[in-house]
Formats: sequence, structure tokens, C-alpha cells
Amino acid sequence: MRFSIVAGCVLLAAGLAGQSALAQNSEERRSRIDVESYVIDAQVNPDTQTLAARVTVRFTPLDDQVNSATFELNNNLNISKIVDGAGQSISGARNQQENTVRLTFPQGLPKGQPVSVTFTYDGRLTGKEESPIYGIKFAQISPDSTFLLYPSRWFPVSGYTADRFTSKMNITVPAGYQVIGSGSGSTSGAVSTFEFNKPSFPGDIAVLKGQPVKNNTDGITTTLWFRGGEAAFANAYGAAAAQIVSHFTGVFGLAPYANLTVVETADGAPNGYCGPGILFLAPHAIVKDVNTNVMVNQIARQWWQVDVSPVNRNHMWLENGMALYAEALWLEKEKGAAALDQRMKDAAITALTVDNVPLIQTARLEDYSPEYWALSASKGAVVMQMLRSTMGDEKFFKGLKLFLEQKAWQSATTEDFRKACESVMGEELRYFFIQWVESNGAPEFKLEYTIFRTQKGFRVQGKIAQDLDTFRMPVDLHIETEGNPEDKRIEVMGTSSEFSVDTFGKPKKITIDPGNKVLRMSPQVRVEVAIRRGEQFAQVSEFADALKEYQKALDTQRNSSMAHYRVAEIFFLQHNYQSAANEFRQVFDGDLQPKWTEVWTHIYLGKIFDISGQRERAVNEYTQAQRTRDNTQGAQDEVGKYLKTPYKEASREAV
Repeated sequence: MRFSIVAGCVLLAAGLAGQSALAQNSEERRSRIDVESYVIDAQVNPDTQTLAARVTVRFTPLDDQVNSATFELNNNLNISKIVDGAGQSISGARNQQENTVRLTFPQGLPKGQPVSVTFTYDGRLTGKEESPIYGIKFAQISPDSTFLLYPSRWFPVSGYTADRFTSKMNITVPAGYQVIGSGSGSTSGAVSTFEFNKPSFPGDIAVLKGQPVKNNTDGITTTLWFRGGEAAFANAYGAAAAQIVSHFTGVFGLAPYANLTVVETADGAPNGYCGPGILFLAPHAIVKDVNTNVMVNQIARQWWQVDVSPVNRNHMWLENGMALYAEALWLEKEKGAAALDQRMKDAAITALTVDNVPLIQTARLEDYSPEYWALSASKGAVVMQMLRSTMGDEKFFKGLKLFLEQKAWQSATTEDFRKACESVMGEELRYFFIQWVESNGAPEFKLEYTIFRTQKGFRVQGKIAQDLDTFRMPVDLHIETEGNPEDKRIEVMGTSSEFSVDTFGKPKKITIDPGNKVLRMSPQVRVEVAIRRGEQFAQVSEFADALKEYQKALDTQRNSSMAHYRVAEIFFLQHNYQSAANEFRQVFDGDLQPKWTEVWTHIYLGKIFDISGQRERAVNEYTQAQRTRDNTQGAQDEVGKYLKTPYKEASREAV
């Protein structure tokens, strides 16, 4: 069994991060331009799986005498012509490694004067070609499912995810098909036109057959294009979309789009993707029980991407962090503060898997890689939660609304966000952003204290030590006394902070940061971080590296059932069944945390015995799994299946 590590993400090989650094350096060397608008005339034919396009891009040079400009364009699209506004040919050099085309102008372009360039190109995008983002399908043209999403670079892109633009799209499709796009739309014959006049990222279309389901809940209309078995869930997802939009309108302010269109994509596409007024969901993300994590994450991006976006990729934590934090806020609404705290604890473990890159340097990491999501999304969400704890709920949420109002339909920086929060807070928060956004690392607190009796009760005098010299953060203390417990907040500054706290009852136990509000290390956290890193390696079949990380966890905590379980799982995948069985037995001798390791260990042992022809022993393991009554990730369904029919060994071809 494999549990998802990064919600809504496809994990990529960690080695790609080096390529990102090269791409980032290349980007920094390019001449700077500001794309203003696109006019896209395209013919999309699902039957032949082809795209033919003529795209005029209008941009303004930001430097004087610009003699070149680089655009990203899908390698599978062949350019036949590039001309300037006067119809004069422009030379373009393709770079297959970076999916780019570099234009060279015969004369330098003056700074600040708009320029128009028209690209003519065509090609096939069947969904089987290599994607600009390795391993993830962002474009597919087929009779059953056609979608062209912005990350596929199906039109020439400059300043990916950062340079906002307006657009006019004229999309021609065969009879029987409909086109979905962002903005105001109209259809004349075979041509559908979409105009989007506010700067954002209106670069996504879908070409569909049939009729959608229209769900009206609480005055919000959601149009859903689901097909096959997923069509039965359309109304449930429509109702959920309306409820999520309504809730976050209260949290973030008026939504750029309340009435959304939701389109099913295809296998291999990301779980979810957001465009202005449109959500794209992969088939496996559309299940009977509404996948609220994916829905909330993508709907939140209507505010934190469509409406306001990072000025460059170093500030992506504002977008990805808030989208993930929105998932936690929804859990808080539905299930209470404990559910939010648990989600933040899990996000903190993932965040700590990247300890050598500050949040403000996200651009160093490969788009959609495990490191990218761990930093920009998981750590970004944890930073939002810590900022909320520092500011208090009222001021934090007021700061979010103010920021979105100030920067509506614009790009923004971390400094813009900090200033909005400071204006609400009434004090500087620079120390917070220096620690959590501009620096890397996390403290590991050590608490020393002495208890004295006073005339009015007791006094605790102590010291909190940690190893980050620039650290400053309010930290909570929970003091259990012979009477009622007491909570105190103290300011921790530097590597050693002394404190003195008076209590009425005699203190029995003192816990620092009881609610895990601060991103920090501890021996137990180190174990969990090592396991999480191992999981990330395992999901991209880097089994040797995964085993090294699991061993680090076991070196720290020998009785970690989770670490033994993950080691056993790898041996099982490698068909090393004796070693797998030995490690699964170690799970039972460990701490049995999390609890689901017990039921799934019995299931895996049953599979091993079935493979080795020991059916009676296999049935015994399945029966013991059944007795746990634990149905985590459908465990009992799995048990029922193999009690009836023996498990068959998986093919060895992929190993």
C-alpha cells in the first residue's frame, strides 16, 4: 500500500532539481520583456489529434536595445514562420532541452515601446509525447478528452507562472465539439471566441462533446463536464464547489469567479489544475466521496493565482502555500481545530524534508518536483499557520483580505504581503519573514527550569535554548499544575532565552509549544522526516536512497513500526519476500504507530504466503487483518477480496 505524500501533486525524480538551477541561470541571462497580450487563432482537431495555430504576442522590452527574446513552446509543435508587426521574418532558434525558441531581432528594440510578433506552428499532441514538465500530462488532443493547459506551453510563453497577460482566443473545432475557455465567450459557426481583458493566466482550453451537468447550490451555478463513471458524481462535486466558494468568500473576500466550470481531464494529468473560472480534475481525483482536498486547493487558487500571483517563482509560496493552507482551513471548518493541527503537523514533516533552501529561493527547484512542493506548498502552509498564531486570528484574516484587495489582478512579492500584514498588525513583522521566508533551518528547543515557592503561589524560572542565532518567535508554554493547567506565551530570541512565569498551583510538568505551532525539530520529528524522505524516493523508484533514509529513522528509533513497514514494502516491491516478511514481523514488535501499519502488515504477510503457496497461513493473516476492523485506505475491502481468491504475484517486468 502507498499513501500520498504531496496532495494534488505528481512526484518527480529528485535529480531534476539540478536541471532547474541551470534553467534558472539561463532565465536570468535572458533579455527582460513584459508580455501584455495574446491573440490566438487555433484549429484543434480531436479526430486527427492535431493543433494548428497562429499566435500574435504583444510585449514590451524592459531593457534598452533588446536584440533577442526567448519564449517557451512545446517541443512537439513545429514552427513554420515567425514575423514581426510589419510582416518581416524573424529568426528563431529552438532549444529542445528547455522547450524554448530564441528570437533574434535585426535591430535592438527600444525600452518601453510595445512590439508584436506572430508565430505560426502546428503539431500533434496526443498526450503520449514528452511533456515540458517531465512525467505529467498537461496537453492531450483526442476524441474522448481534449485539453490544452498553460504548463504544456501550447502557445509561446514568457515568464512562466509570473508574467500575467490578457488574451483573445479564436478556436476552431469540427462539428459536434464545444470549446471551453476563460473569459467572455461566443460562438460563430465552427469558431468559439474567448476574450479575457484582465491580466492573469487565461491560457487553458478544453474541447468537449455532449452536454454538461449544471448544478445550482446556494445561488452558485457550477458547470461540470464529467464522463464515464465519473459523471455520476457531477452533482456532488457541483454542490461541494458552491459550498467551498461560499466559505472562502468569507475568508478571502469576493471571488474572481463564483460560477465555475469543472472539466475532467485524463489519466496522467495532475490531480487538479486551476485556470481563470475553470478547474481541471484527473479521473482518479473524481471519486464517490468528494475529493475536497483537491477541490479546495484548486478553488483557493482563484484568489491566490488567478486574482493575485507571485511576481516571480521565488515567491511561489504565497500561491502554493495558501492553496494548501486552505485545505487545512476547510478541515478546521468541517472537523475542528484538532483536524487543522494534525494537517499542519503532517505538512511540517514534509516541509522539513527540504532543509537547505530558503522559502524565498523556490525558483531553484524543478517545477512539480517533490522538493518544490515540500518547500513552496508544505512549508508555505506551515508559515501561514505560524503567522496566524503570531498575529492572532482576527488580524491574520484581515491581513489576507487587505493583501488581496491591494494587489487584485496584479503580481505581488513577499514584501507586499508582509506590508499588508504589518499595516493590520500595527507593528513590524520583519523578524518573522527573515526567520521563516528568507532563512532555512528549524530550531530544536531545549528547556531547563527551576521551580520556586512564592507568597502567592509558585514561580518557574528557566531557559529555552536552540541553535538559530537570528531566531525570534513567540512560543507557548503549557504548565500542568496540581490545580488547573496554565498556558503562558513567552518571546524566544536568539540561542538562549530566559523566562520567569508565575503560577497559582505547583507545576508538575512543562511542555514547550504544546500545539506544535512552531516549525521545529525533535528526535521524533527527525524520525518522521527521514521516513518521509524515504517515501519520496520510493515513489520515484529510487529504492536504494529510500532504504538509506529508512535506516536513518531506525538508527534513531529502533522500534519505529512505520520505518520497518516502509523497508518491508520496498523488499516486497522487489520480490524479496523473505526479507519483506522479516521486516513485516518487526512491525508487530514496534510501536505500531500509525495504527494502520498493523492491518496492512497482516495483509502483506497474507500476500507473501499466497505467493509461496501457503494458503492456510495466508488466510490466517487475512483473518487477523479482518479482526482489527481497521479500514484505512480500504483495508477491509482488500481483506475480503483475498479471503475469497488467493493473491497473485505482480509482474516482475517493471522492477
